[in-house]
Amino acid sequence: MNIERIAILGTGSMGSAILAGLLAAGFDPARVSVSTKSEASARKLNDQYAVTAHSLETSDDANRLAVAGADVVLVGVKPAYVASTLAEVADALGPDALVISVAAGITNATMEAAVKARVRVIRSMPNTPAIVGRAVTGLAKGSRASEADLAVATQLFQTVGRVVVVDESQIDALSTISGSGPAYVFYFIEQLTKAAVDHGFSAEQAATLVNDTFLGAAELVAATGKAPADLRRQVTSPNGTTERAIAVFDQANLADVFKQATDAALARARELAAAN
Repeated sequence: MNIERIAILGTGSMGSAILAGLLAAGFDPARVSVSTKSEASARKLNDQYAVTAHSLETSDDANRLAVAGADVVLVGVKPAYVASTLAEVADALGPDALVISVAAGITNATMEAAVKARVRVIRSMPNTPAIVGRAVTGLAKGSRASEADLAVATQLFQTVGRVVVVDESQIDALSTISGSGPAYVFYFIEQLTKAAVDHGFSAEQAATLVNDTFLGAAELVAATGKAPADLRRQVTSPNGTTERAIAVFDQANLADVFKQATDAALARARELAAAN
Protein backbone atom coordinates (compact mmCIF):
# COMPACT_ATOMS: atom_id res chain seq x y z
CA MET A 1 0.00 0.00 0.00
CA ASN A 2 1.52 3.30 -1.12
CA ILE A 3 0.85 5.21 2.10
CA GLU A 4 3.76 6.60 4.07
CA ARG A 5 1.77 7.86 7.03
CA ILE A 6 -1.93 7.73 7.88
CA ALA A 7 -3.95 9.71 10.40
CA ILE A 8 -7.34 8.65 11.72
CA LEU A 9 -9.45 11.38 13.29
CA GLY A 10 -11.99 9.76 15.57
CA THR A 11 -11.82 6.19 16.83
CA GLY A 12 -15.44 5.15 17.11
CA SER A 13 -16.56 1.77 15.79
CA MET A 14 -15.70 2.55 12.16
CA GLY A 15 -12.40 4.32 12.79
CA SER A 16 -11.32 1.53 15.13
CA ALA A 17 -12.36 -1.19 12.67
CA ILE A 18 -10.36 0.38 9.86
CA LEU A 19 -7.38 0.85 12.17
CA ALA A 20 -7.50 -2.83 13.15
CA GLY A 21 -7.85 -3.94 9.53
CA LEU A 22 -5.00 -1.75 8.39
CA LEU A 23 -2.63 -3.11 11.03
CA ALA A 24 -3.77 -6.69 10.44
CA ALA A 25 -2.82 -6.19 6.77
CA GLY A 26 0.73 -5.42 7.90
CA PHE A 27 0.80 -1.62 7.97
CA ASP A 28 3.47 -0.37 10.36
CA PRO A 29 1.82 1.08 13.52
CA ALA A 30 4.72 3.51 13.85
CA ARG A 31 3.33 5.21 10.74
CA VAL A 32 -0.17 5.66 12.17
CA SER A 33 -1.41 8.53 14.30
CA VAL A 34 -4.93 8.92 15.67
CA SER A 35 -6.98 11.41 17.59
CA THR A 36 -9.54 10.30 20.13
CA LYS A 37 -11.75 11.90 22.76
CA SER A 38 -10.37 10.75 26.09
CA GLU A 39 -6.94 10.24 27.56
CA ALA A 40 -8.01 6.73 28.62
CA SER A 41 -8.90 5.89 25.01
CA ALA A 42 -5.56 7.28 23.79
CA ARG A 43 -3.66 5.12 26.28
CA LYS A 44 -5.66 2.05 25.29
CA LEU A 45 -4.99 2.59 21.58
CA ASN A 46 -1.30 3.12 22.24
CA ASP A 47 -1.06 0.00 24.42
CA GLN A 48 -3.16 -2.20 22.11
CA TYR A 49 -1.82 -1.14 18.73
CA ALA A 50 1.40 0.81 19.42
CA VAL A 51 0.11 3.74 17.35
CA THR A 52 0.63 7.38 18.27
CA ALA A 53 -2.62 8.51 19.91
CA HIS A 54 -3.54 12.12 20.71
CA SER A 55 -6.33 12.92 23.16
CA LEU A 56 -8.76 15.82 22.66
CA GLU A 57 -9.26 15.70 26.41
CA THR A 58 -5.70 16.77 27.10
CA SER A 59 -4.82 18.78 23.99
CA ASP A 60 -6.85 21.22 21.92
CA ASP A 61 -4.40 20.50 19.09
CA ALA A 62 -4.93 16.71 19.07
CA ASN A 63 -6.42 16.64 15.57
CA ARG A 64 -3.73 18.92 14.17
CA LEU A 65 -0.98 16.85 15.80
CA ALA A 66 -2.49 13.68 14.36
CA VAL A 67 -2.54 14.94 10.75
CA ALA A 68 0.98 16.40 10.79
CA GLY A 69 3.02 14.61 8.13
CA ALA A 70 0.17 12.29 7.09
CA ASP A 71 -0.38 11.65 3.41
CA VAL A 72 -3.77 10.02 4.07
CA VAL A 73 -6.23 11.42 6.60
CA LEU A 74 -9.28 9.33 7.45
CA VAL A 75 -12.04 11.43 9.03
CA GLY A 76 -14.10 9.23 11.34
CA VAL A 77 -15.87 11.87 13.42
CA LYS A 78 -19.66 12.22 13.48
CA PRO A 79 -21.17 13.86 10.37
CA ALA A 80 -22.04 17.07 12.22
CA TYR A 81 -18.36 17.62 13.04
CA VAL A 82 -16.70 16.75 9.72
CA ALA A 83 -16.64 20.27 8.23
CA SER A 84 -15.48 21.94 11.44
CA THR A 85 -12.81 19.29 12.03
CA LEU A 86 -11.46 19.72 8.52
CA ALA A 87 -11.46 23.49 8.87
CA GLU A 88 -9.55 23.07 12.13
CA VAL A 89 -6.79 20.97 10.55
CA ALA A 90 -6.75 22.56 7.09
CA ASP A 91 -3.52 24.50 7.51
CA ALA A 92 -1.84 21.52 9.21
CA LEU A 93 -2.45 19.21 6.25
CA GLY A 94 0.48 18.43 4.00
CA PRO A 95 0.44 19.67 0.40
CA ASP A 96 -0.17 16.18 -0.95
CA ALA A 97 -2.61 14.95 1.70
CA LEU A 98 -5.57 12.82 0.65
CA VAL A 99 -8.63 13.26 2.90
CA ILE A 100 -11.19 10.44 3.14
CA SER A 101 -14.43 10.75 5.09
CA VAL A 102 -16.58 7.87 6.34
CA ALA A 103 -19.47 10.14 7.36
CA ALA A 104 -22.97 9.78 5.92
CA GLY A 105 -24.45 12.80 4.19
CA ILE A 106 -21.24 14.82 3.90
CA THR A 107 -20.53 15.65 0.28
CA ASN A 108 -17.16 15.96 -1.38
CA ALA A 109 -17.99 19.60 -2.10
CA THR A 110 -18.49 20.26 1.62
CA MET A 111 -15.13 18.70 2.41
CA GLU A 112 -13.36 20.50 -0.42
CA ALA A 113 -14.72 23.81 0.86
CA ALA A 114 -13.29 23.12 4.33
CA VAL A 115 -9.73 22.26 3.30
CA LYS A 116 -6.97 23.85 1.26
CA ALA A 117 -7.66 24.27 -2.44
CA ARG A 118 -5.02 21.69 -3.37
CA VAL A 119 -6.15 18.96 -0.95
CA ARG A 120 -7.96 16.03 -2.58
CA VAL A 121 -10.96 14.38 -0.96
CA ILE A 122 -12.80 11.09 -1.30
CA ARG A 123 -16.14 10.21 0.20
CA SER A 124 -16.55 6.69 1.53
CA MET A 125 -19.46 4.69 2.89
CA PRO A 126 -18.32 1.57 4.75
CA ASN A 127 -20.62 -0.54 6.90
CA THR A 128 -20.26 -2.02 10.37
CA PRO A 129 -19.13 -5.54 9.31
CA ALA A 130 -15.78 -3.79 8.90
CA ILE A 131 -15.36 -4.77 12.55
CA VAL A 132 -15.04 -8.42 11.45
CA GLY A 133 -13.32 -7.71 8.15
CA ARG A 134 -16.47 -8.20 6.04
CA ALA A 135 -17.40 -4.65 5.12
CA VAL A 136 -18.77 -3.39 1.84
CA THR A 137 -17.45 0.11 1.21
CA GLY A 138 -18.63 2.54 -1.45
CA LEU A 139 -16.10 5.11 -2.71
CA ALA A 140 -16.71 8.31 -4.66
CA LYS A 141 -13.88 10.70 -5.49
CA GLY A 142 -14.05 14.46 -5.28
CA SER A 143 -13.34 16.88 -8.12
CA ARG A 144 -9.60 17.11 -7.38
CA ALA A 145 -8.94 13.44 -6.60
CA SER A 146 -7.22 11.27 -9.21
CA GLU A 147 -7.58 7.63 -10.19
CA ALA A 148 -4.36 7.02 -8.26
CA ASP A 149 -5.99 8.51 -5.15
CA LEU A 150 -8.97 6.23 -5.69
CA ALA A 151 -6.61 3.25 -5.92
CA VAL A 152 -5.05 4.18 -2.57
CA ALA A 153 -8.50 4.48 -0.94
CA THR A 154 -9.51 1.16 -2.46
CA GLN A 155 -6.45 -0.57 -1.01
CA LEU A 156 -7.15 0.99 2.38
CA PHE A 157 -10.73 -0.22 2.59
CA GLN A 158 -9.93 -3.62 1.15
CA THR A 159 -8.19 -4.31 4.47
CA VAL A 160 -11.69 -4.53 6.03
CA GLY A 161 -13.72 -6.03 3.18
CA ARG A 162 -14.83 -5.35 -0.39
CA VAL A 163 -14.99 -2.06 -2.27
CA VAL A 164 -17.42 -0.67 -4.84
CA VAL A 165 -16.46 2.52 -6.71
CA VAL A 166 -19.41 4.69 -7.73
CA ASP A 167 -20.15 8.19 -8.91
CA GLU A 168 -20.98 10.50 -6.01
CA SER A 169 -24.55 10.80 -7.29
CA GLN A 170 -24.99 7.14 -6.23
CA ILE A 171 -23.34 7.26 -2.82
CA ASP A 172 -26.49 8.22 -0.88
CA ALA A 173 -28.43 5.39 -2.52
CA LEU A 174 -25.55 3.04 -1.73
CA SER A 175 -25.80 4.09 1.91
CA THR A 176 -29.42 2.89 2.02
CA ILE A 177 -28.41 -0.57 0.77
CA SER A 178 -25.01 -1.59 2.13
CA GLY A 179 -24.58 1.23 4.64
CA SER A 180 -27.88 0.68 6.44
CA GLY A 181 -28.22 -2.92 5.23
CA PRO A 182 -26.71 -4.61 8.30
CA ALA A 183 -29.44 -3.00 10.43
CA TYR A 184 -32.10 -4.50 8.15
CA VAL A 185 -30.51 -7.93 8.51
CA PHE A 186 -30.26 -7.54 12.29
CA TYR A 187 -33.93 -6.55 12.35
CA PHE A 188 -34.94 -9.69 10.47
CA ILE A 189 -32.76 -11.80 12.77
CA GLU A 190 -34.40 -10.12 15.76
CA GLN A 191 -37.93 -10.80 14.50
CA LEU A 192 -37.27 -14.39 13.44
CA THR A 193 -35.64 -15.04 16.82
CA LYS A 194 -38.77 -13.74 18.56
CA ALA A 195 -40.88 -16.05 16.39
CA ALA A 196 -38.67 -19.00 17.36
CA VAL A 197 -39.10 -18.21 21.05
CA ASP A 198 -42.86 -17.90 20.51
CA HIS A 199 -42.78 -21.44 19.09
CA GLY A 200 -41.28 -22.74 22.32
CA PHE A 201 -37.52 -22.66 21.76
CA SER A 202 -35.21 -21.30 24.43
CA ALA A 203 -33.42 -18.03 23.75
CA GLU A 204 -30.16 -19.95 23.27
CA GLN A 205 -31.75 -22.43 20.88
CA ALA A 206 -33.47 -19.64 18.96
CA ALA A 207 -30.19 -17.74 18.57
CA THR A 208 -28.47 -20.85 17.18
CA LEU A 209 -31.32 -21.64 14.80
CA VAL A 210 -31.62 -18.12 13.45
CA ASN A 211 -28.05 -16.78 13.52
CA ASP A 212 -26.57 -19.85 11.87
CA THR A 213 -29.37 -19.99 9.31
CA PHE A 214 -28.64 -16.43 8.21
CA LEU A 215 -24.90 -17.10 8.17
CA GLY A 216 -25.29 -20.34 6.23
CA ALA A 217 -27.71 -18.83 3.72
CA ALA A 218 -25.37 -15.90 3.04
CA GLU A 219 -22.41 -18.25 2.60
CA LEU A 220 -24.50 -20.40 0.23
CA VAL A 221 -25.22 -17.37 -1.96
CA ALA A 222 -21.52 -16.49 -2.02
CA ALA A 223 -20.32 -20.05 -2.60
CA THR A 224 -22.73 -21.01 -5.38
CA GLY A 225 -22.92 -17.72 -7.23
CA LYS A 226 -26.59 -18.47 -7.87
CA ALA A 227 -29.24 -15.77 -7.77
CA PRO A 228 -31.03 -15.60 -4.40
CA ALA A 229 -34.35 -16.10 -6.21
CA ASP A 230 -33.09 -19.40 -7.64
CA LEU A 231 -31.87 -20.59 -4.24
CA ARG A 232 -35.20 -19.59 -2.70
CA ARG A 233 -37.09 -21.62 -5.29
CA GLN A 234 -34.92 -24.66 -4.53
CA VAL A 235 -36.03 -24.51 -0.90
CA THR A 236 -39.67 -23.81 -1.72
CA SER A 237 -41.31 -27.12 -2.55
CA PRO A 238 -44.74 -26.86 -4.24
CA ASN A 239 -47.54 -26.92 -1.67
CA GLY A 240 -45.00 -27.19 1.14
CA THR A 241 -44.43 -25.28 4.36
CA THR A 242 -41.95 -22.79 2.92
CA GLU A 243 -44.30 -21.93 0.07
CA ARG A 244 -47.03 -21.14 2.59
CA ALA A 245 -44.70 -18.82 4.53
CA ILE A 246 -43.50 -17.05 1.37
CA ALA A 247 -47.14 -16.49 0.40
CA VAL A 248 -47.63 -14.55 3.64
CA PHE A 249 -44.63 -12.36 2.82
CA ASP A 250 -46.05 -11.78 -0.66
CA GLN A 251 -49.45 -10.86 0.76
CA ALA A 252 -47.74 -8.30 2.96
CA ASN A 253 -46.12 -6.89 -0.21
CA LEU A 254 -42.66 -7.19 1.30
CA ALA A 255 -41.03 -6.02 -1.94
CA ASP A 256 -42.89 -2.71 -1.67
CA VAL A 257 -41.96 -2.42 2.02
CA PHE A 258 -38.27 -2.71 1.09
CA LYS A 259 -38.69 -0.03 -1.58
CA GLN A 260 -40.47 2.30 0.85
CA ALA A 261 -37.84 1.71 3.55
CA THR A 262 -34.87 2.41 1.28
CA ASP A 263 -36.64 5.44 -0.23
CA ALA A 264 -37.13 6.81 3.30
CA ALA A 265 -33.46 6.24 4.11
CA LEU A 266 -32.42 7.95 0.86
CA ALA A 267 -34.60 10.97 1.63
CA ARG A 268 -32.95 11.29 5.02
CA ALA A 269 -29.46 11.00 3.51
CA ARG A 270 -30.29 13.87 1.18
CA GLU A 271 -31.62 15.92 4.09
CA LEU A 272 -28.33 15.39 5.92
CA ALA A 273 -26.36 16.44 2.84
CA ALA A 274 -28.45 19.58 2.44
CA ALA A 275 -27.97 20.47 6.11
CA ASN A 276 -24.19 20.24 5.80
